Amino acid sequence: MNNILKNTSKLLLVLLIGSSQLQAVEKDFANYVNTLQGTNSKFELTRGNTYPTTAMPWGMNFWTPQTGVNRDGWIYQHFKDSIRGFRQTHQCSSWTNDYAAFSLMPVSGKLVVDQFSRALRFSHDNEVAKPHYYKVTFDNQITTEMSPTERGVYFRFAFPQGKDSYVVVDGNSGGSMVRIYPDEQKIVGYCKNANHSAPRNFANYFVIKFNQPFTSCGTWDGKSGSISKNSKDYFGEYAGAYIQFKEGATVEAKVVSSFISLEQAELNFQKELAGLESLEEAKQLAQSAWNKQLGKVEVEGGTEEEKATFYSCFFRSMLFPRQFFEYDTNDKPIYYSPYDGKLHNGYMYTDNGFWDTFRAQFPLNILLHPEMHERYVQSLLDAYDQSGWLPSWSFPGHSCGMVGNHAASLIADAYAKGMRNFDTTKALEAMYHEATNKGPHGPSNGRDGWKEYFTMGYIPSPDYHEAVAKTLEFCYDDFCAMQVAKISGNDFYETIFKRQIYNYKNVYNPATRFMQGRQKDGKWVGNFDPTEWGGPYTEGSAWHYHWSVFHDVQGLINLMNGDKNFVAKLDSVFSVPNTFKVGTYGRVIHEMAEMEMINMGQYAHGNQPIQHMIYLYNYAGEPWKTQYWAREVMSKLYASGPNGYPGDEDQGQTSSWYAISAMGLYSVCPGTDQYVIGSPIFPKMTIHLENGKTLVIDAQGNTLDNRYIQSASLNGKPFTRTWLTYEELTNGGTIQYKMENKPNKSWGVLPKDRPYSASVDLK
Repeated sequence: MNNILKNTSKLLLVLLIGSSQLQAVEKDFANYVNTLQGTNSKFELTRGNTYPTTAMPWGMNFWTPQTGVNRDGWIYQHFKDSIRGFRQTHQCSSWTNDYAAFSLMPVSGKLVVDQFSRALRFSHDNEVAKPHYYKVTFDNQITTEMSPTERGVYFRFAFPQGKDSYVVVDGNSGGSMVRIYPDEQKIVGYCKNANHSAPRNFANYFVIKFNQPFTSCGTWDGKSGSISKNSKDYFGEYAGAYIQFKEGATVEAKVVSSFISLEQAELNFQKELAGLESLEEAKQLAQSAWNKQLGKVEVEGGTEEEKATFYSCFFRSMLFPRQFFEYDTNDKPIYYSPYDGKLHNGYMYTDNGFWDTFRAQFPLNILLHPEMHERYVQSLLDAYDQSGWLPSWSFPGHSCGMVGNHAASLIADAYAKGMRNFDTTKALEAMYHEATNKGPHGPSNGRDGWKEYFTMGYIPSPDYHEAVAKTLEFCYDDFCAMQVAKISGNDFYETIFKRQIYNYKNVYNPATRFMQGRQKDGKWVGNFDPTEWGGPYTEGSAWHYHWSVFHDVQGLINLMNGDKNFVAKLDSVFSVPNTFKVGTYGRVIHEMAEMEMINMGQYAHGNQPIQHMIYLYNYAGEPWKTQYWAREVMSKLYASGPNGYPGDEDQGQTSSWYAISAMGLYSVCPGTDQYVIGSPIFPKMTIHLENGKTLVIDAQGNTLDNRYIQSASLNGKPFTRTWLTYEELTNGGTIQYKMENKPNKSWGVLPKDRPYSASVDLK
């Protein structure tokens, strides 16, 4: 009898262990992620413009295999078949290039150090690409594995038997140093490669510690290609090092860096890597970190591909903006400022272009990651203190690409949704300064044509490049600044900004029914063609910028003489031919090719200006068309593989568009507290909020065919409005939709059901 009980207990234990392991697998969200998503990109047409990022959420340093040459923005392209290094990277996009990049590369047999000779062939069949772990086995049988920490990475290199085994360290051009300590099995150094936005004293200091003794070592010069055997110290324009191990060795390397100093890099090493005893331990910690963040949204139902696409996009929504802070000996955050080149206390983030990301990434962040978002908004004002300007595109300092002053959007969105952790008066002062000056750093540093904008109500064309885009985006930014002033009770700034919030009307031509370039004398720029790109528009045409009135869609409807005309224009975006004229670009740029590729008329989802447009049907009494097109875009234009995007992923924006749209939500107008309703992908989504509450989105009967909302309730109370507030969402509870395959043309159609428009709601 006792034996029977013992055997039964063992069986129960096995079953319990098996059950817990199964649950662990089911909760392992990171394994749904494919970091190769969007990597099959090239200059002429991008399918994401991503690289297989091995990193922690918002990590200070990322790591990636490198198929491209040093200092080239195309780090990793899926159609290439060789890797020349494993690179520390901070790259936002191929178009912005990289900074603080150095790399390690295993070499077997003959010692070769330069990036061309050391490149090794591989097959994607021998590649594993997850957020927390990357592995590749080369054709010559060297295997490289790596798992990240926030400021470092844990490598393992397994060399084939019978051949010499080397690891080459490439400090990159632009100024670098390497120093080898054989007795400590260590290399330290720095790299200074960066762009014009970095301060003059910018450097990235690295420490590399190996678990095996060196049998030989040396340095090399990247410009001449010369190798100095037994040399232990080298600095110059382009410095590198190599170390040799016994034949067929399996070598582990722990790598970390700092923007502050070598001493700080050593401290970072002690905090993040010294205590790790194996790659598996590093892998598990990184996997747990990702599962914690990815697990904030649990999905049920749907296909495996839909889950993989969702979690792959959700992963990319949590890479940028990156941490740019480190911790001192007392575990207090400190950072080297990319704005003034000095050391400061507190949190700093960088690497983000707000022209892209104000639209979806930050509204998603404030919903799911409010603690990080609060820190980020404060860091914007810290940047203002340190440089005299708010960021608009930081990389790592003021690079200021694109147009608009969309730090105002981030500040206003946080304020409208209840975040009060920053100095409101300083924020208003900073936004006013941005609106009444032109800075030296780039088109979005202050305002081109700000005097004309204030006096004439628009930016004149062709006097100023991208004049219509700038007018529309400045107009929205003025609304955002006005919101902060209005909510905080600052009548002075409210009056100043409020007078510009309807300036979009000044570039609407009723004769052409498009937003159009306007001359200084008030006349419209001639030879107008709505399919012509460039000129008064930014990376688009009149078809794309017509809808950039985020804060007053009803005002735009009024300009177009009512709902019927407005809806007909929305419909025509998809029905007119997908033709274009290259305009002032003078050639076919990739965004044009991508619009043509997706074949949805003039809808160019691969770029940002039109990404909100499908949600505008909610403002004109036909929300079922938003529901149709939201699901159409998600199902046809996104996937989890190398061709996963219809254009540039853009630092998390395109991924965030998918992630938040998959919840059936979208923030058309950041700076208000509203999220507009679309059509959720999954039958059920459970959102675990940072405040400890849970939001369940229960879409009964939901499938790709059953994409239409028949009825809706919030915590059992029916509603017909086509928006929900931030407070309603973050209070938790259950949103319940009944879904069917035919639209309910009586749900959400009344004027009271429409989302915010300044013409209606601004009192």
